[in-house]
Amino acid sequence: MSLSKFRLSLAAALVSGTALAAEPGTPSRIDTSIYDQYAQAQTGSGLPPVQAAVPQEEAYELRGLPPQEAAQETSAEEGPERYLETEFLTSRGIKTYGWVDAGIGANNWASPFNGPITFNDRNWQGQMNQLYLVNEKLVDTSEGLDWGGRVDLLYGTDYIYNSARGWDGFLANQGSGVYGPGAVAGSPSWASSKDYGLNIPQIYGELGYGDHIVKVGHFYTIIGYEVVPAIGNFFYTHAYTMQYGEPFTHTGILDTWTPNDQMTVYAGITQGWDNFSDPINSQGIGNPGYINANSNAAFLGGVSFKNSDQTQAFTSTVSSGNEPVAFLGANTFPNVGNRSIWSNVYTNEINDKWTYVFQNDNGWQFNANTGLQNQGQLAGLAQWYGINQYLFYNVSDTVVAGMRFEWFRDNNGYRVFAPIRNGWVGGPAVGGFQGNFFQATWGLNWKPTRNWIIRPEVRYDWYSPDDMAGARAGTAPLPFGPTFGTLNGPGGDKYGQLYGGCDAIWQF
Repeated sequence: MSLSKFRLSLAAALVSGTALAAEPGTPSRIDTSIYDQYAQAQTGSGLPPVQAAVPQEEAYELRGLPPQEAAQETSAEEGPERYLETEFLTSRGIKTYGWVDAGIGANNWASPFNGPITFNDRNWQGQMNQLYLVNEKLVDTSEGLDWGGRVDLLYGTDYIYNSARGWDGFLANQGSGVYGPGAVAGSPSWASSKDYGLNIPQIYGELGYGDHIVKVGHFYTIIGYEVVPAIGNFFYTHAYTMQYGEPFTHTGILDTWTPNDQMTVYAGITQGWDNFSDPINSQGIGNPGYINANSNAAFLGGVSFKNSDQTQAFTSTVSSGNEPVAFLGANTFPNVGNRSIWSNVYTNEINDKWTYVFQNDNGWQFNANTGLQNQGQLAGLAQWYGINQYLFYNVSDTVVAGMRFEWFRDNNGYRVFAPIRNGWVGGPAVGGFQGNFFQATWGLNWKPTRNWIIRPEVRYDWYSPDDMAGARAGTAPLPFGPTFGTLNGPGGDKYGQLYGGCDAIWQF
């Protein structure tokens, strides 16, 4: 794929939310003494809800990240000490808290970018990934009708992956703003520098009555297992599935129905993937005859089931709706095509020591710029799918060990683009990785105090291209290598990469 074609594809992909995907799941709720700050108040990643561990009146819930709720404490004695809360606010049910996440990572090729790894993408460059602040009022339906809401602020290097068009990102037909004349349309708009900027990833209100809580506004997705907020993940790096295969945020309305302790149902209508207010026809439509071509309304929903003792859970979620896709052939405007994602997560708390998580995602994009010839236009069906597996072991009251193994298939070279940070500013970047990505990650979570979590990890990635002959001849792109993301060229020359990193999270 040429650099000019990549920029065009990246613009359309990022405009439509292609490379910016999902949100916090609690990777391992195996020991409440170390992970009481994590919780699944609903379903999502499949972990048992905090209500199963402690009385509801003691729970400090983080609603707003369904199904992966995080940054929660079960009691004032066990959870992180909060420094921003006041009696005036807490007496009115308003919670104020946050965290700082900073770390460093490096690859064995001394490339300036860590290949397709997104959030902590810079080699040997310290990053303050997240300075995160939450203000929320939880809904309590125990006494009838109640209201709530939440606002999240994220400042740091992670912000570029979490922007929504028409909110903290430019509209598809706007310029590059602070990013300069080379930046792609739809790039994040609240930048303070090339690497740092601001997001408001959640701002919504809620109304609850009985078994229903209805959310209206801008909120994190219910799709998948891993999430954007650092406090909701076991590992510092992310799976390909989360980085490239899932949405991160939605804007719309979502109803959560909890008829009993073992089932939760989600259903709502959104503006699609990572889109706040950008109409699907803001640039015009290259295929106006497509079904509902002028509408980007998408269905978002799912269901979660738990067993009676809350140690196992299965969650299935879907999103489906039209999205603008890459410019096709001689068309002046981008085409419109349906994008659908189906995610399944199974969690099993085997015993007090071991927890296992299985995830399978399947995605489809119609009218994608896949390079397939269709009546003179580069149009076709793009597919992506994969399997993630996690295994966590409770070493002690303060240490948990974990490993993750993933296979991610970019069936048409449509999903994975890297380094995305470079692509935003018009720098060297590349896509078109048609093939299979594998990664294995090993790590620890160490909680030396109530407010600190240290997360070292080692990771190995491997890419198996469909066009092996082209890769060997240098005509098909490779995602790793010493020149990757430099001015010497957009692509790498290596099939694999060894990565090591560590971050620290301080909650306040």
